[in-house]
Amino acid sequence: MISAMPAKARLAAVPVVAFAMLAAMSLADPSAARRAQSDPDEQQSTQATRPMSTPLLALVSLQDQRVTIYDKDGAILHAPVSSGQTGYETPVGIYSVLQKEAEHYSNRYDDASMPFMQRITWTGVALHAGALPGYPASHGCIRLPYEFAERLFPLTKVGMRVIVSRYDVAPVAISHPLLFKPAPVSDAPAVLTKTSQQVAASETEDQMKLGAPPPADLPPVLANRAAQLQTIIAAKSAQADEAAKKADAARLNAKQKSADRARAVKSLRVAETTKKRAEEDVADADRDLSKATSDQAKQRAQADKDKAAAQLTDATAKLEAAKAEFQPKIDDYEKAVADAKAAEATRTALIAEAHDAQRKMSPVSVFISRATQKLYIRQAFEPIYEGPVTIRDPDKPIGTHIITAVDYADGNNAMRWNVVSIGGRRAGDGDDAGDRRGDDNYYDDDWRRPRRTEHRDAGRSADATPTDAAVTSAALDRISIPQDVVERISELVLPGSSLIVSDEPAHKETGKQTDFVVLISGEPQGGIEMRPKPRPEYYDDFYWGGGGGWGGGYDRRGRGGYRGPVFQFW
Repeated sequence: MISAMPAKARLAAVPVVAFAMLAAMSLADPSAARRAQSDPDEQQSTQATRPMSTPLLALVSLQDQRVTIYDKDGAILHAPVSSGQTGYETPVGIYSVLQKEAEHYSNRYDDASMPFMQRITWTGVALHAGALPGYPASHGCIRLPYEFAERLFPLTKVGMRVIVSRYDVAPVAISHPLLFKPAPVSDAPAVLTKTSQQVAASETEDQMKLGAPPPADLPPVLANRAAQLQTIIAAKSAQADEAAKKADAARLNAKQKSADRARAVKSLRVAETTKKRAEEDVADADRDLSKATSDQAKQRAQADKDKAAAQLTDATAKLEAAKAEFQPKIDDYEKAVADAKAAEATRTALIAEAHDAQRKMSPVSVFISRATQKLYIRQAFEPIYEGPVTIRDPDKPIGTHIITAVDYADGNNAMRWNVVSIGGRRAGDGDDAGDRRGDDNYYDDDWRRPRRTEHRDAGRSADATPTDAAVTSAALDRISIPQDVVERISELVLPGSSLIVSDEPAHKETGKQTDFVVLISGEPQGGIEMRPKPRPEYYDDFYWGGGGGWGGGYDRRGRGGYRGPVFQFW
Protein backbone atom coordinates (compact mmCIF):
# COMPACT_ATOMS: atom_id res chain seq x y z
CA MET A 1 0.00 0.00 0.00
CA ILE A 2 1.21 3.48 -0.83
CA SER A 3 0.30 6.45 1.33
CA ALA A 4 -1.80 9.19 -0.22
CA MET A 5 -0.08 12.49 -0.95
CA PRO A 6 -0.59 14.93 1.94
CA ALA A 7 -3.71 17.04 1.47
CA LYS A 8 -1.83 20.37 1.36
CA ALA A 9 0.58 19.16 -1.28
CA ARG A 10 -2.27 17.79 -3.38
CA LEU A 11 -4.17 21.06 -3.32
CA ALA A 12 -1.07 23.12 -4.06
CA ALA A 13 -0.39 21.02 -7.13
CA VAL A 14 -3.90 21.32 -8.58
CA PRO A 15 -3.55 24.78 -10.22
CA VAL A 16 -0.23 23.80 -11.79
CA VAL A 17 -1.65 20.49 -13.01
CA ALA A 18 -4.67 22.33 -14.40
CA PHE A 19 -2.58 24.75 -16.43
CA ALA A 20 -0.39 21.87 -17.63
CA MET A 21 -3.55 20.09 -18.74
CA LEU A 22 -4.87 23.18 -20.51
CA ALA A 23 -1.58 23.69 -22.31
CA ALA A 24 -1.48 20.06 -23.38
CA MET A 25 -5.04 20.16 -24.73
CA SER A 26 -3.68 21.72 -27.90
CA LEU A 27 -0.67 19.40 -28.18
CA ALA A 28 -0.91 16.31 -30.37
CA ASP A 29 0.33 12.79 -29.77
CA PRO A 30 1.69 11.94 -33.23
CA SER A 31 2.77 8.44 -32.20
CA ALA A 32 -0.74 7.35 -31.15
CA ALA A 33 -1.85 6.15 -34.56
CA ARG A 34 1.46 4.33 -35.16
CA ARG A 35 1.12 2.46 -31.86
CA ALA A 36 -2.43 1.41 -32.68
CA GLN A 37 -1.38 0.14 -36.12
CA SER A 38 1.62 -1.78 -34.84
CA ASP A 39 -0.04 -3.53 -31.91
CA PRO A 40 -3.03 -5.77 -32.73
CA ASP A 41 -4.11 -5.93 -29.11
CA GLU A 42 -4.01 -2.15 -28.93
CA GLN A 43 -6.37 -1.91 -31.90
CA GLN A 44 -9.02 -3.76 -29.93
CA SER A 45 -9.05 -1.17 -27.20
CA THR A 46 -8.15 2.15 -28.83
CA GLN A 47 -9.28 4.55 -31.46
CA ALA A 48 -6.49 6.88 -32.59
CA THR A 49 -7.50 8.15 -36.02
CA ARG A 50 -6.29 11.67 -35.24
CA PRO A 51 -3.77 13.35 -32.94
CA MET A 52 -4.88 13.32 -29.31
CA SER A 53 -4.87 16.13 -26.79
CA THR A 54 -5.24 15.80 -23.02
CA PRO A 55 -8.28 13.70 -22.04
CA LEU A 56 -11.12 15.71 -20.49
CA LEU A 57 -13.64 12.96 -19.90
CA ALA A 58 -13.80 9.22 -19.30
CA LEU A 59 -17.25 7.73 -19.88
CA VAL A 60 -17.95 4.21 -18.63
CA SER A 61 -20.92 2.38 -20.11
CA LEU A 62 -22.15 -0.31 -17.71
CA GLN A 63 -24.44 -1.84 -20.31
CA ASP A 64 -21.61 -2.28 -22.82
CA GLN A 65 -18.85 -2.79 -20.22
CA ARG A 66 -16.77 -0.26 -22.08
CA VAL A 67 -14.91 2.97 -21.36
CA THR A 68 -14.48 5.77 -23.88
CA ILE A 69 -11.98 8.57 -23.39
CA TYR A 70 -12.73 11.99 -24.87
CA ASP A 71 -10.53 15.00 -25.48
CA LYS A 72 -11.68 18.44 -26.60
CA ASP A 73 -12.50 17.21 -30.10
CA GLY A 74 -14.19 13.87 -29.40
CA ALA A 75 -13.49 10.21 -28.67
CA ILE A 76 -9.83 9.16 -28.70
CA LEU A 77 -9.67 5.81 -26.87
CA HIS A 78 -11.93 2.82 -26.23
CA ALA A 79 -11.42 -0.21 -24.03
CA PRO A 80 -13.45 -3.01 -22.40
CA VAL A 81 -13.91 -2.83 -18.64
CA SER A 82 -15.17 -4.93 -15.76
CA SER A 83 -17.32 -2.94 -13.36
CA GLY A 84 -18.83 -3.88 -10.00
CA GLN A 85 -20.56 -7.22 -9.65
CA THR A 86 -24.00 -7.73 -8.12
CA GLY A 87 -24.07 -6.27 -4.61
CA TYR A 88 -20.98 -4.19 -5.34
CA GLU A 89 -22.25 -2.33 -8.40
CA THR A 90 -20.28 0.65 -9.66
CA PRO A 91 -22.86 3.42 -9.15
CA VAL A 92 -24.13 5.41 -12.11
CA GLY A 93 -23.01 8.97 -11.52
CA ILE A 94 -20.46 11.74 -11.86
CA TYR A 95 -16.93 11.58 -10.46
CA SER A 96 -13.45 12.94 -11.16
CA VAL A 97 -9.91 11.67 -10.78
CA LEU A 98 -8.77 12.57 -7.25
CA GLN A 99 -5.39 10.84 -7.09
CA LYS A 100 -3.11 8.72 -9.24
CA GLU A 101 -0.67 5.97 -8.21
CA ALA A 102 1.15 3.83 -10.73
CA GLU A 103 1.64 1.16 -8.07
CA HIS A 104 -1.08 0.43 -5.55
CA TYR A 105 -2.09 -2.62 -3.48
CA SER A 106 -5.42 -3.43 -1.90
CA ASN A 107 -5.39 -3.45 1.88
CA ARG A 108 -8.59 -5.51 2.01
CA TYR A 109 -8.32 -8.20 -0.64
CA ASP A 110 -5.09 -10.16 -0.12
CA ASP A 111 -2.84 -7.23 -0.95
CA ALA A 112 -4.04 -7.46 -4.55
CA SER A 113 -2.07 -5.44 -7.08
CA MET A 114 -3.96 -2.50 -8.60
CA PRO A 115 -1.62 -1.06 -11.23
CA PHE A 116 -2.11 2.44 -12.66
CA MET A 117 -4.74 3.30 -10.09
CA GLN A 118 -6.79 6.47 -10.63
CA ARG A 119 -8.94 7.12 -7.59
CA ILE A 120 -12.44 8.57 -8.07
CA THR A 121 -13.70 8.37 -4.46
CA TRP A 122 -11.72 8.57 -1.23
CA THR A 123 -13.53 5.50 0.08
CA GLY A 124 -12.05 3.29 -2.57
CA VAL A 125 -13.64 3.35 -6.03
CA ALA A 126 -11.03 3.67 -8.76
CA LEU A 127 -10.04 2.92 -12.32
CA HIS A 128 -7.12 0.48 -12.45
CA ALA A 129 -5.67 -2.39 -14.42
CA GLY A 130 -7.17 -5.74 -13.54
CA ALA A 131 -8.69 -8.99 -14.70
CA LEU A 132 -11.45 -8.68 -17.31
CA PRO A 133 -13.51 -11.90 -17.34
CA GLY A 134 -16.02 -10.41 -19.77
CA TYR A 135 -18.66 -9.36 -17.24
CA PRO A 136 -19.01 -7.17 -14.10
CA ALA A 137 -16.75 -8.81 -11.52
CA SER A 138 -15.13 -6.17 -9.33
CA HIS A 139 -16.08 -4.90 -5.88
CA GLY A 140 -17.00 -1.47 -7.27
CA CYS A 141 -13.84 -0.43 -9.08
CA ILE A 142 -13.58 -0.14 -12.86
CA ARG A 143 -11.02 -2.60 -14.14
CA LEU A 144 -9.15 -1.76 -17.35
CA PRO A 145 -6.94 -3.84 -19.66
CA TYR A 146 -3.37 -3.65 -18.41
CA GLU A 147 -1.87 -2.16 -21.60
CA PHE A 148 -4.71 0.34 -21.88
CA ALA A 149 -4.39 1.40 -18.22
CA GLU A 150 -0.64 1.80 -18.67
CA ARG A 151 -1.11 3.95 -21.76
CA LEU A 152 -3.90 6.03 -20.26
CA PHE A 153 -2.16 6.73 -16.96
CA PRO A 154 0.35 9.37 -18.16
CA LEU A 155 -2.24 11.05 -20.39
CA THR A 156 -4.79 11.91 -17.70
CA LYS A 157 -4.59 14.65 -15.09
CA VAL A 158 -6.00 14.90 -11.59
CA GLY A 159 -9.43 16.48 -11.97
CA MET A 160 -10.39 14.71 -15.19
CA ARG A 161 -14.14 14.06 -15.21
CA VAL A 162 -15.27 10.44 -14.96
CA ILE A 163 -18.89 9.61 -15.79
CA VAL A 164 -20.39 6.19 -15.12
CA SER A 165 -23.50 5.76 -17.28
CA ARG A 166 -25.85 2.86 -17.72
CA TYR A 167 -25.76 3.38 -21.49
CA ASP A 168 -23.06 4.41 -23.90
CA VAL A 169 -23.79 8.06 -24.60
CA ALA A 170 -21.58 10.57 -26.35
CA PRO A 171 -21.05 14.28 -25.70
CA VAL A 172 -22.37 16.74 -28.25
CA ALA A 173 -21.84 20.45 -28.77
CA ILE A 174 -24.23 22.82 -27.01
CA SER A 175 -24.78 26.56 -26.96
CA HIS A 176 -27.04 28.38 -24.51
CA PRO A 177 -27.21 31.91 -23.03
CA LEU A 178 -26.85 30.49 -19.50
CA LEU A 179 -23.42 29.03 -20.28
CA PHE A 180 -20.66 31.22 -18.92
CA LYS A 181 -18.39 33.38 -21.05
CA PRO A 182 -14.81 34.03 -19.91
CA ALA A 183 -14.13 37.39 -18.31
CA PRO A 184 -10.86 39.04 -17.24
CA VAL A 185 -9.69 38.15 -13.77
CA SER A 186 -9.77 40.82 -11.10
CA ASP A 187 -7.67 41.25 -7.99
CA ALA A 188 -10.75 40.89 -5.82
CA PRO A 189 -11.47 37.55 -4.13
CA ALA A 190 -13.90 35.26 -5.90
CA VAL A 191 -17.37 34.51 -4.58
CA LEU A 192 -16.37 33.17 -1.18
CA THR A 193 -18.70 32.26 1.62
CA LYS A 194 -17.48 33.34 5.04
CA THR A 195 -16.88 29.76 6.10
CA SER A 196 -14.94 28.73 3.01
CA GLN A 197 -12.80 31.86 3.18
CA GLN A 198 -11.83 31.03 6.73
CA VAL A 199 -10.99 27.46 5.74
CA ALA A 200 -8.91 28.66 2.81
CA ALA A 201 -7.00 31.16 4.89
CA SER A 202 -6.12 28.59 7.53
CA GLU A 203 -4.28 26.31 5.11
CA THR A 204 -2.93 28.51 2.37
CA GLU A 205 0.55 29.61 3.40
CA ASP A 206 2.16 26.18 3.06
CA GLN A 207 0.14 25.47 -0.07
CA MET A 208 1.47 28.60 -1.74
CA LYS A 209 5.03 27.68 -0.82
CA LEU A 210 4.52 24.22 -2.34
CA GLY A 211 3.06 25.61 -5.58
CA ALA A 212 5.14 25.88 -8.76
CA PRO A 213 4.97 28.40 -11.63
CA PRO A 214 2.67 27.49 -14.54
CA PRO A 215 4.17 25.81 -17.61
CA ALA A 216 6.11 28.04 -20.01
CA ASP A 217 4.38 26.70 -23.14
CA LEU A 218 0.85 27.90 -22.43
CA PRO A 219 -1.27 29.26 -25.29
CA PRO A 220 -1.28 33.10 -25.31
CA VAL A 221 -4.71 33.52 -23.72
CA LEU A 222 -3.80 31.20 -20.84
CA ALA A 223 -0.31 32.68 -20.54
CA ASN A 224 -1.82 36.14 -20.15
CA ARG A 225 -4.21 34.87 -17.50
CA ALA A 226 -1.41 33.10 -15.69
CA ALA A 227 0.69 36.27 -15.77
CA GLN A 228 -2.18 38.29 -14.29
CA LEU A 229 -2.70 35.76 -11.54
CA GLN A 230 1.00 35.46 -10.78
CA THR A 231 1.16 39.26 -10.45
CA ILE A 232 -1.70 39.17 -7.96
CA ILE A 233 -0.12 36.29 -6.06
CA ALA A 234 3.23 38.09 -5.90
CA ALA A 235 1.65 41.35 -4.72
CA LYS A 236 -0.52 39.72 -2.08
CA SER A 237 2.35 37.50 -0.93
CA ALA A 238 4.63 40.52 -0.55
CA GLN A 239 1.96 42.34 1.43
CA ALA A 240 1.45 39.23 3.54
CA ASP A 241 5.20 39.12 4.24
CA GLU A 242 5.10 42.74 5.43
CA ALA A 243 2.06 41.97 7.57
CA ALA A 244 3.90 38.96 8.97
CA LYS A 245 6.84 41.18 9.97
CA LYS A 246 4.44 43.57 11.69
CA ALA A 247 2.74 40.67 13.42
CA ASP A 248 6.09 39.30 14.61
CA ALA A 249 7.13 42.74 15.90
CA ALA A 250 3.79 43.20 17.62
CA ARG A 251 4.04 39.77 19.25
CA LEU A 252 7.59 40.56 20.42
CA ASN A 253 6.41 43.88 21.81
CA ALA A 254 3.59 42.15 23.66
CA LYS A 255 5.99 39.55 25.02
CA GLN A 256 8.35 42.25 26.28
CA LYS A 257 5.48 44.03 27.99
CA SER A 258 4.10 40.85 29.51
CA ALA A 259 6.54 40.94 32.50
CA ASP A 260 5.61 44.55 33.34
CA ARG A 261 1.98 43.64 32.97
CA ALA A 262 2.37 40.64 35.31
CA ARG A 263 4.00 42.82 37.99
CA ALA A 264 1.35 45.47 37.53
CA VAL A 265 -1.48 42.96 37.86
CA LYS A 266 0.11 41.50 41.00
CA SER A 267 0.52 44.95 42.59
CA LEU A 268 -3.04 45.93 41.78
CA ARG A 269 -4.38 42.69 43.22
CA VAL A 270 -2.44 43.31 46.47
CA ALA A 271 -3.83 46.86 46.70
CA GLU A 272 -7.36 45.67 45.91
CA THR A 273 -7.10 42.88 48.53
CA THR A 274 -5.83 45.34 51.16
CA LYS A 275 -8.71 47.70 50.48
CA LYS A 276 -11.24 44.85 50.59
CA ARG A 277 -9.93 43.71 53.98
CA ALA A 278 -10.08 47.32 55.27
CA GLU A 279 -13.69 47.54 54.15
CA GLU A 280 -14.44 44.29 56.00
CA ASP A 281 -12.74 45.66 59.16
CA VAL A 282 -14.88 48.81 58.99
CA ALA A 283 -18.01 46.70 58.60
CA ASP A 284 -17.03 44.49 61.58
CA ALA A 285 -16.30 47.55 63.75
CA ASP A 286 -19.63 49.07 62.80
CA ARG A 287 -21.47 45.89 63.83
CA ASP A 288 -19.58 45.81 67.16
CA LEU A 289 -20.53 49.45 67.77
CA SER A 290 -24.20 48.78 67.13
CA LYS A 291 -24.17 45.88 69.62
CA ALA A 292 -22.31 47.73 72.40
CA THR A 293 -24.48 48.56 75.47
CA SER A 294 -22.14 50.09 78.01
CA ASP A 295 -20.38 53.42 77.51
CA GLN A 296 -16.98 51.73 77.86
CA ALA A 297 -17.85 49.14 75.17
CA LYS A 298 -19.16 51.88 72.90
CA GLN A 299 -15.95 53.91 73.27
CA ARG A 300 -13.84 50.86 72.52
CA ALA A 301 -15.93 49.96 69.45
CA GLN A 302 -15.85 53.53 68.17
CA ALA A 303 -12.06 53.62 68.49
CA ASP A 304 -11.81 50.37 66.51
CA LYS A 305 -14.11 51.79 63.86
CA ASP A 306 -12.09 54.99 63.54
CA LYS A 307 -8.89 52.98 63.22
CA ALA A 308 -10.46 50.72 60.52
CA ALA A 309 -11.79 53.76 58.69
CA ALA A 310 -8.31 55.31 58.65
CA GLN A 311 -6.85 52.08 57.33
CA LEU A 312 -9.55 52.02 54.63
CA THR A 313 -8.73 55.58 53.64
CA ASP A 314 -5.06 54.67 53.39
CA ALA A 315 -5.81 51.47 51.40
CA THR A 316 -8.04 53.40 49.01
CA ALA A 317 -5.35 55.99 48.41
CA LYS A 318 -2.75 53.27 47.79
CA LEU A 319 -5.11 51.49 45.34
CA GLU A 320 -5.65 54.70 43.37
CA ALA A 321 -1.92 55.31 43.29
CA ALA A 322 -1.34 51.71 42.10
CA LYS A 323 -3.91 52.15 39.36
CA ALA A 324 -2.27 55.34 38.22
CA GLU A 325 1.12 53.64 38.16
CA PHE A 326 0.30 50.17 36.88
CA GLN A 327 -2.88 50.41 34.78
CA PRO A 328 -1.02 52.07 31.83
CA LYS A 329 1.33 49.09 31.76
CA ILE A 330 -1.63 46.72 31.59
CA ASP A 331 -3.21 48.87 28.89
CA ASP A 332 0.04 48.93 26.91
CA TYR A 333 0.23 45.14 27.01
CA GLU A 334 -3.40 44.73 25.92
CA LYS A 335 -2.84 47.18 23.05
CA ALA A 336 0.25 45.24 21.97
CA VAL A 337 -1.76 42.02 21.98
CA ALA A 338 -4.55 43.66 19.98
CA ASP A 339 -2.00 45.01 17.48
CA ALA A 340 -0.51 41.53 17.08
CA LYS A 341 -3.94 40.01 16.47
CA ALA A 342 -4.83 42.72 13.94
CA ALA A 343 -1.54 42.24 12.07
CA GLU A 344 -2.06 38.48 12.02
CA ALA A 345 -5.63 38.94 10.75
CA THR A 346 -4.34 41.20 7.97
CA ARG A 347 -1.70 38.62 7.06
CA THR A 348 -4.29 35.82 7.02
CA ALA A 349 -6.61 37.83 4.78
CA LEU A 350 -3.80 38.61 2.34
CA ILE A 351 -2.77 34.95 2.20
CA ALA A 352 -6.39 34.04 1.48
CA GLU A 353 -6.48 36.52 -1.41
CA ALA A 354 -3.20 35.16 -2.81
CA HIS A 355 -4.55 31.63 -2.50
CA ASP A 356 -7.75 32.73 -4.22
CA ALA A 357 -5.69 33.99 -7.17
CA GLN A 358 -3.71 30.74 -7.24
CA ARG A 359 -6.91 28.71 -7.21
CA LYS A 360 -8.14 30.66 -10.24
CA MET A 361 -5.52 28.81 -12.27
CA SER A 362 -7.75 25.72 -12.06
CA PRO A 363 -10.98 25.06 -13.97
CA VAL A 364 -14.12 25.72 -11.95
CA SER A 365 -16.97 23.28 -11.29
CA VAL A 366 -20.50 24.60 -10.86
CA PHE A 367 -23.27 22.31 -9.61
CA ILE A 368 -26.98 23.17 -9.66
CA SER A 369 -29.21 20.78 -7.71
CA ARG A 370 -32.97 20.74 -8.13
CA ALA A 371 -33.20 18.73 -4.91
CA THR A 372 -31.71 21.54 -2.82
CA GLN A 373 -32.55 24.51 -5.07
CA LYS A 374 -28.96 25.69 -4.67
CA LEU A 375 -25.91 26.44 -6.76
CA TYR A 376 -22.50 25.25 -5.53
CA ILE A 377 -19.02 26.14 -6.76
CA ARG A 378 -15.79 24.17 -6.31
CA GLN A 379 -12.36 24.96 -7.63
CA ALA A 380 -9.15 23.01 -7.14
CA PHE A 381 -11.23 20.51 -5.11
CA GLU A 382 -12.18 23.28 -2.69
CA PRO A 383 -15.72 24.56 -1.98
CA ILE A 384 -15.81 28.32 -2.53
CA TYR A 385 -19.51 29.18 -2.72
CA GLU A 386 -23.04 28.01 -2.27
CA GLY A 387 -26.22 30.02 -2.67
CA PRO A 388 -29.81 29.88 -3.87
CA VAL A 389 -30.76 29.44 -7.51
CA THR A 390 -34.17 29.72 -9.16
CA ILE A 391 -35.52 26.71 -11.06
CA ARG A 392 -38.87 27.13 -12.77
CA ASP A 393 -41.34 24.30 -12.07
CA PRO A 394 -39.17 22.99 -9.23
CA ASP A 395 -41.30 19.86 -8.80
CA LYS A 396 -40.70 18.79 -12.40
CA PRO A 397 -37.61 16.62 -13.14
CA ILE A 398 -34.78 18.37 -14.92
CA GLY A 399 -32.44 15.44 -15.61
CA THR A 400 -28.70 15.12 -15.05
CA HIS A 401 -26.46 16.95 -17.50
CA ILE A 402 -22.67 17.41 -17.43
CA ILE A 403 -21.68 20.41 -19.54
CA THR A 404 -17.95 20.95 -20.12
CA ALA A 405 -16.02 23.92 -21.49
CA VAL A 406 -13.65 22.22 -23.93
CA ASP A 407 -11.88 25.19 -25.54
CA TYR A 408 -11.98 28.89 -26.20
CA ALA A 409 -14.07 30.22 -29.10
CA ASP A 410 -14.91 33.51 -30.84
CA GLY A 411 -11.45 34.97 -30.41
CA ASN A 412 -11.26 33.82 -26.79
CA ASN A 413 -14.41 35.80 -25.94
CA ALA A 414 -16.54 32.69 -25.54
CA MET A 415 -16.27 29.02 -24.70
CA ARG A 416 -16.97 25.94 -26.75
CA TRP A 417 -19.13 23.62 -24.64
CA ASN A 418 -20.26 20.02 -24.93
CA VAL A 419 -22.80 18.07 -22.89
CA VAL A 420 -23.39 14.51 -21.71
CA SER A 421 -26.72 13.58 -20.15
CA ILE A 422 -27.13 10.47 -18.02
CA GLY A 423 -30.02 8.83 -16.24
CA GLY A 424 -31.38 5.54 -14.94
CA ARG A 425 -32.81 2.57 -16.78
CA ARG A 426 -34.99 3.11 -19.81
CA ALA A 427 -38.45 1.63 -20.12
CA GLY A 428 -38.34 -2.03 -21.11
CA ASP A 429 -34.89 -2.73 -19.72
CA GLY A 430 -34.35 -5.63 -17.36
CA ASP A 431 -33.62 -5.31 -13.66
CA ASP A 432 -30.13 -6.79 -13.72
CA ALA A 433 -27.31 -4.38 -13.01
CA GLY A 434 -25.33 -5.89 -15.88
CA ASP A 435 -28.19 -5.96 -18.42
CA ARG A 436 -26.61 -5.04 -21.76
CA ARG A 437 -29.49 -4.38 -24.13
CA GLY A 438 -32.74 -4.87 -22.23
CA ASP A 439 -34.04 -8.13 -23.71
CA ASP A 440 -30.49 -9.48 -24.27
CA ASN A 441 -30.04 -10.37 -20.61
CA TYR A 442 -26.47 -10.33 -19.40
CA TYR A 443 -27.06 -13.23 -16.98
CA ASP A 444 -27.72 -16.93 -17.53
CA ASP A 445 -30.81 -18.61 -16.08
CA ASP A 446 -28.74 -19.85 -13.17
CA TRP A 447 -29.35 -17.33 -10.37
CA ARG A 448 -27.41 -14.13 -11.10
CA ARG A 449 -24.52 -15.99 -12.78
CA PRO A 450 -22.93 -13.60 -15.31
CA ARG A 451 -22.44 -14.76 -18.86
CA ARG A 452 -18.95 -14.39 -20.26
CA THR A 453 -18.54 -12.14 -23.30
CA GLU A 454 -15.58 -11.50 -25.58
CA HIS A 455 -13.42 -8.46 -24.83
CA ARG A 456 -13.35 -7.62 -28.50
CA ASP A 457 -17.12 -7.13 -28.47
CA ALA A 458 -17.08 -5.12 -25.25
CA GLY A 459 -14.31 -2.90 -26.58
CA ARG A 460 -15.76 -2.40 -30.04
CA SER A 461 -15.68 1.09 -31.49
CA ALA A 462 -19.38 1.29 -32.35
CA ASP A 463 -20.83 4.78 -32.16
CA ALA A 464 -22.36 5.79 -28.84
CA THR A 465 -25.80 7.39 -28.71
CA PRO A 466 -25.38 11.18 -28.97
CA THR A 467 -26.77 13.23 -26.11
CA ASP A 468 -29.89 15.20 -27.00
CA ALA A 469 -28.70 18.79 -26.62
CA ALA A 470 -32.27 20.07 -27.00
CA VAL A 471 -33.25 18.34 -23.74
CA THR A 472 -30.34 19.99 -21.96
CA SER A 473 -31.21 23.38 -23.45
CA ALA A 474 -34.77 22.99 -22.20
CA ALA A 475 -33.40 22.24 -18.73
CA LEU A 476 -31.15 25.32 -18.82
CA ASP A 477 -34.15 27.43 -19.91
CA ARG A 478 -35.69 26.77 -16.48
CA ILE A 479 -32.70 28.04 -14.49
CA SER A 480 -31.97 31.60 -13.36
CA ILE A 481 -28.63 32.41 -11.70
CA PRO A 482 -28.10 35.70 -9.80
CA GLN A 483 -26.16 38.13 -11.99
CA ASP A 484 -23.42 38.79 -9.45
CA VAL A 485 -22.75 35.06 -9.23
CA VAL A 486 -22.65 34.80 -13.03
CA GLU A 487 -20.08 37.60 -13.16
CA ARG A 488 -17.85 35.96 -10.58
CA ILE A 489 -18.09 32.54 -12.23
CA SER A 490 -17.19 34.14 -15.57
CA GLU A 491 -13.88 35.24 -14.05
CA LEU A 492 -13.12 31.62 -13.18
CA VAL A 493 -14.11 29.84 -16.41
CA LEU A 494 -11.30 28.01 -18.19
CA PRO A 495 -11.23 25.08 -20.62
CA GLY A 496 -12.04 22.06 -18.48
CA SER A 497 -14.58 23.97 -16.38
CA SER A 498 -17.98 22.37 -16.01
CA LEU A 499 -21.61 23.05 -15.19
CA ILE A 500 -23.50 20.10 -13.71
CA VAL A 501 -27.30 20.28 -13.55
CA SER A 502 -29.14 17.48 -11.77
CA ASP A 503 -32.27 16.47 -9.95
CA GLU A 504 -29.96 14.89 -7.38
CA PRO A 505 -28.15 16.46 -4.43
CA ALA A 506 -24.39 16.10 -4.10
CA HIS A 507 -23.58 12.67 -2.69
CA LYS A 508 -22.01 12.35 0.76
CA GLU A 509 -18.77 11.35 -0.99
CA THR A 510 -18.47 15.02 -1.93
CA GLY A 511 -16.09 16.21 0.76
CA LYS A 512 -12.68 17.70 1.29
CA GLN A 513 -10.31 17.26 -1.65
CA THR A 514 -13.06 16.20 -4.07
CA ASP A 515 -14.97 17.62 -6.96
CA PHE A 516 -18.72 17.04 -6.98
CA VAL A 517 -19.84 13.41 -6.70
CA VAL A 518 -23.41 12.98 -7.92
CA LEU A 519 -25.14 9.58 -8.02
CA ILE A 520 -28.37 8.73 -9.83
CA SER A 521 -31.23 7.67 -7.58
CA GLY A 522 -32.78 4.27 -8.21
CA GLU A 523 -29.55 2.81 -9.58
CA PRO A 524 -27.65 0.10 -7.63
CA GLN A 525 -25.01 1.68 -5.41
CA GLY A 526 -23.47 -1.36 -3.75
CA GLY A 527 -19.97 -0.31 -4.76
CA ILE A 528 -20.42 2.80 -2.60
CA GLU A 529 -22.69 1.43 0.13
CA MET A 530 -20.34 -1.45 0.97
CA ARG A 531 -17.49 0.95 1.71
CA PRO A 532 -16.88 2.84 4.95
CA LYS A 533 -18.90 5.99 5.28
CA PRO A 534 -16.82 9.02 4.28
CA ARG A 535 -15.75 11.19 7.17
CA PRO A 536 -13.59 14.29 7.44
CA GLU A 537 -10.59 12.27 8.60
CA TYR A 538 -10.51 10.49 5.25
CA TYR A 539 -9.42 13.70 3.62
CA ASP A 540 -6.74 14.83 6.10
CA ASP A 541 -3.48 13.12 7.01
CA PHE A 542 -4.04 13.58 10.74
CA TYR A 543 -4.94 10.08 11.94
CA TRP A 544 -2.31 7.49 12.63
CA GLY A 545 -2.41 4.20 14.52
CA GLY A 546 -3.94 0.84 13.77
CA GLY A 547 -7.46 -0.51 13.61
CA GLY A 548 -10.50 0.33 11.57
CA GLY A 549 -8.63 0.75 8.31
CA TRP A 550 -5.99 3.16 9.62
CA GLY A 551 -2.34 2.12 9.60
CA GLY A 552 0.90 3.22 11.18
CA GLY A 553 4.49 2.08 11.43
CA TYR A 554 4.59 -0.56 8.69
CA ASP A 555 2.20 -1.12 5.82
CA ARG A 556 0.92 -4.50 4.61
CA ARG A 557 3.88 -4.94 2.29
CA GLY A 558 6.40 -4.38 5.08
CA ARG A 559 7.42 -0.89 4.02
CA GLY A 560 8.23 1.14 7.12
CA GLY A 561 7.48 4.72 7.91
CA TYR A 562 3.91 4.79 6.62
CA ARG A 563 1.79 7.33 8.47
CA GLY A 564 -1.61 8.26 7.16
CA PRO A 565 -5.02 6.94 6.21
CA VAL A 566 -5.25 3.51 4.65
CA PHE A 567 -7.81 3.96 1.88
CA GLN A 568 -10.03 1.01 1.09
CA PHE A 569 -9.73 -0.34 -2.47
CA TRP A 570 -11.47 -3.36 -3.89
